[in-house]
Amino acid sequence: MRILFATPELSPWVKTGGLGDVAAALPRALSALGADVRILVPAYPGLLAAFPERSFVTEFQHPGGRLYGARLEYTETADGLKLWMIDCPAYYARVGMPYQDEHGRDWPDNYLRFGLLSRTAAWLASRESTLPWQPDILHCNDWQSALAPAYLRYTLHGAAATLVTIHNLAFQGIFPASTVAELGMPPESFHIDGVEYYGSLSFLKAGLQTADWITTVSPNYAREIQSPEYGFGLDGLLRHRSARLSGILNGIDTATRDPAADAYIRCRYDAAHLECKIENKRSLQARLGLALDERAPLLGVVSRLTAQKGLDLLAAIADDLVDCGAQLVLLGAGEHAFQDGFLDLAHRHPRRIAAVIGYDDGLARQIEAGSDIFLMPSRFEPCGLGQMYAMRYGTVPVVRATGGLADTVVDASPRAIAESRATGFVFAEASAPALMQAIRRAIEVWHDAPRWRRLQEAGMRQDFGWAASARRYLELYGSIAAGAGAPPARVVPIKPGPAGRRRARH
Repeated sequence: MRILFATPELSPWVKTGGLGDVAAALPRALSALGADVRILVPAYPGLLAAFPERSFVTEFQHPGGRLYGARLEYTETADGLKLWMIDCPAYYARVGMPYQDEHGRDWPDNYLRFGLLSRTAAWLASRESTLPWQPDILHCNDWQSALAPAYLRYTLHGAAATLVTIHNLAFQGIFPASTVAELGMPPESFHIDGVEYYGSLSFLKAGLQTADWITTVSPNYAREIQSPEYGFGLDGLLRHRSARLSGILNGIDTATRDPAADAYIRCRYDAAHLECKIENKRSLQARLGLALDERAPLLGVVSRLTAQKGLDLLAAIADDLVDCGAQLVLLGAGEHAFQDGFLDLAHRHPRRIAAVIGYDDGLARQIEAGSDIFLMPSRFEPCGLGQMYAMRYGTVPVVRATGGLADTVVDASPRAIAESRATGFVFAEASAPALMQAIRRAIEVWHDAPRWRRLQEAGMRQDFGWAASARRYLELYGSIAAGAGAPPARVVPIKPGPAGRRRARH
C-alpha cells in the first residue's frame, strides 16, 4: 500500500499541536506494518535546517491562478521516515509559526501557501503526475491540505483514493470567494456541492464534500461533530456523509514517551518504581521556583492557551487552588489574554504557581513526569494526547467528558478504583465549580496513597500505542481504494445555528 500523507506540521520540527505529533507517529506506525509512506510537507526553515542533505525530485508550475512554482525535494529522517518537502521560499521561508507571524497575526496569503500544499498533493495523486512513485491513497490532514480532493475532482484526473482527517473542526480555512480563481479552481467548483460555504471558500468543507472518506481522531468526536453544538456549521454535511465517516483514536509514540527511558526527566521509572516520581517532582519544583513541598499536590498543564482548552475555568479557580495548598505549573502559548493572565497569577503566587509561555518538549515531559495531577478542562477536545502522555508517566488526569477525553479516561468512582479500572477524574459541566469539584476529588484520593497508586498503575497499563490504530487505517485504506471513484451524493444546505457561526482565525 502506497500512501501519500499530506500535512502542514511535522513534529518535532514544525508543531503547533497534536497534528504535528500524529504526522510523525502514524506514518512511522504504518511503515512498521509494511506500508510505503511519503510525508508531503512544506519546506519551512526549521525543516531545511534539520535536513541540509536533500535530493531533487522534480520542479513544477501549477497552471492557472496565482500559485507560485516550487521544487519537490526528498530526504529521510534518522529512523527512515521518507519526506517530500515543497520548497517555495516565497511562501514558507518566514519567521513565526506555520500559520502566523511572530506577532500572532495570520499570514494574509495563507490560502495560497496551503493552496500550494493541496495542489501539489493532488498532482502527486493524479494521473498527470510524471513521477514513478504514485500513491494508492492520498491522506489529507485538516484544512491546510483538504483542498486536494477538490483539485482532483475539478482540475486533475484522480488516480488515488482520498481521505481527509479532521483534527479540529473549529479550523476550517475560510477565505473570500475571490480566492477561488487565485487558487486555480474553475468557476463551476464554487457551488454547494463543491468548495462554496455560505458565500466563501472553505478548504475543509471542500475536502469533506469531495473526499472518498472522512476520519476524525476519536470515536466520540466523530459523533459529536454531527451535532450543532460541536459541528461549527458543518454538522449537516457530516450527518449526510456519516456512512463515510469514521472515528479512529489517535495514539502516542510509546517508544519516545517512556518514563523508563526518557532522557529529559531527572529519575527514570516504571509502574513498579513509582516512588521515583517524587524526585521528578522535586526537580520540577526547583526548576520553576516553586516551594520544595512534597505535601503539596502539584497540578500540571501543557496546552495551547485558548478558550477551547477551558483555561479560563482554570484561571477562575487558581486562587482557590493556592488556598487549598496545591501548586500549579503551566506550559503553553496562545491567546495573549491567557498568557498575560497566567503570568499575573504566577507573579502574585511566586512559590505556588509557575507559568512558562512557549513550548519546550523537555519541560513538557518533566511536567508529565513530575506532576501529581494533569489538568485538561477542555470545552471540546477532538482526541487529546496530553491525557495519554500523563497516564503513561503515572500522572493522573482530570478531564472534561468530551471528545477523546471521554474515550480514554475512566472516572475514579469508588467501585472503579476498587476494581483497578479507574484512570482519572472526569467532570461533565464546562464550569469553574465543576472543575474545582473534580480537582478536590482528585486531591482527596491523592492523600490516600494505596488508592492513588492503584490509579497510577491502571493508567500506566493502558495501551495507547499507534499499532492498533495504524492497522485500522490500513484496513480502511484498502477498503476505500477498492471502492474509490463514486461521486458523493448531493448535499442539502443546512443553515448553522449559533455554534456554527463560530469561526477560527485560520
